[in-house]
Amino acid sequence: MSSFKKTNIKIFTKPTSVLTPDNVYWKKLSAPVLVKEFGPIDYIDFSPVEPHYFAVTCSVRVQIYNPITKLVTKNISRFRESAYGASFRSDGKLLCTGGEEKNVKLFDVNSKNLLRLFKGHTAPVHRTFFTSDKTHIASFSDDKSVRVWDIPTEKVINEYNEHKDYIRAGAVSPVSKDIILSGSYDNICKMYDGRTTDVVFSVDHNAPIESILFLPTGGIFLTAGGTEIRVWDAFMKGKLLARMSHHHKTITCLRLAQNGKRIMSSSLDRHVKIYDVATYNTVHTLDYPNGILSLGVSPNDESVVAGTVDGLVSISRRENEKEEVKSKKISYKFVSDTHPATVDVIVPTYNKDKLPEYDTHLRKFRFTKALDSVLKPYNINKKPETTVALMEELIRRKRLKAALTGRDSKSILQILRFLIKYITDYRFTRVLIDVANIFIDVFEESVHLQNAEIGKLFLRLTELVREDERLSEDLINLQGALSLLLAGASITDHVSNEQLETHNLTPSANAQQNLIINIS
Repeated sequence: MSSFKKTNIKIFTKPTSVLTPDNVYWKKLSAPVLVKEFGPIDYIDFSPVEPHYFAVTCSVRVQIYNPITKLVTKNISRFRESAYGASFRSDGKLLCTGGEEKNVKLFDVNSKNLLRLFKGHTAPVHRTFFTSDKTHIASFSDDKSVRVWDIPTEKVINEYNEHKDYIRAGAVSPVSKDIILSGSYDNICKMYDGRTTDVVFSVDHNAPIESILFLPTGGIFLTAGGTEIRVWDAFMKGKLLARMSHHHKTITCLRLAQNGKRIMSSSLDRHVKIYDVATYNTVHTLDYPNGILSLGVSPNDESVVAGTVDGLVSISRRENEKEEVKSKKISYKFVSDTHPATVDVIVPTYNKDKLPEYDTHLRKFRFTKALDSVLKPYNINKKPETTVALMEELIRRKRLKAALTGRDSKSILQILRFLIKYITDYRFTRVLIDVANIFIDVFEESVHLQNAEIGKLFLRLTELVREDERLSEDLINLQGALSLLLAGASITDHVSNEQLETHNLTPSANAQQNLIINIS
């Protein structure tokens, strides 16, 4: 007796995209842990030193989290009004921040003490960064100015008032203590050199700038605003190198990952896009439950943290290779202890593949029960391809009519809702139209005896089929029109080529002859 052939559900499953190394790398991130804060998350910054704590700026405080425990380790609340843009120094010991109070504050991370207070801005300060020499702070304010502060003396070293609108983005060069970028809501990004009072150059982003990012070499920088990211060459006085537009809402933050080999952008469209620095192509996408205002990535990519507009901090973490090796050693030790050396061979037990419930019923010719098993809510909502595959198998066996006969109102409603939900899905349309025809053949005589809801669902199914029919006709008409246009274009090209060959003219010579005739 030949073995039973399982129902083939693969023909109806959605085609899966090919896994790339980037997909594998970023899918190792764990499911996010969500922490609720008191307001929108303005800024997230990771400490450059291990264990890579991260600072979350929100409302009137800055909270420093442990990325492993996801708990707050320090709470800096020396603010009367909202704090903005807290960032770590490269040694992880100091933290600078702006705020609605129009001041720049410098804190000791360990003691949480306020070490310096820089006064001078006349409007809120949204971004602050340490320069690469660790002794200066660059601040970017709504008073349309950029200031560079000396930490020991609390004095302004340089001040630039070149913008015409709020400055909400800035960056300091990773290789030079003198180079600073500012991005404003006047759409302009400007580069300054601390050794001169003039602007080095300006570039126009054509949208209010929300974030700026230097690549590790310091020779290329990116601006983000609106739905576009632009890449500029700093050595060529701001020559535009590339444009990236993969978001459909405002881009809010730019970050580097994988030791500068990847760029990450967050947006209000709830997505984080990851790009290859070499090609600027999208290599992976992370999805979040709400619009993203801020993004942070730890230096070794172990943690990715996103802050949303509704005050959620989403923390995702991966196991690094050391942790994986350690866990493997522990599991190996556990197996060794469980099976002492006196046991020479452990014979593994092989479980025979168990047939799915619907195939078990099919094998025993219980067609009604087979159909009932795939009409459960889980299959209908999560695995509709299983239900459709079984229906097709019943049609092939000419037993779907028998499986549908004798059903009560509840079961009829269930099948009708399934047809309405999936009959317009391109994967299932062909099979479900056949199912609908058989369903109508079975119940058309008794439908008036059923409840009113069944009648309404029958009408809804009819409307869906008619809408799909009209759409198909429109697509066929469009296909015909496109074919006609393409055919006309190919004929024109063919005639033009023949004329050129007949007169032994090149296209440029033909153009010159037409020009002479027109002049005459």
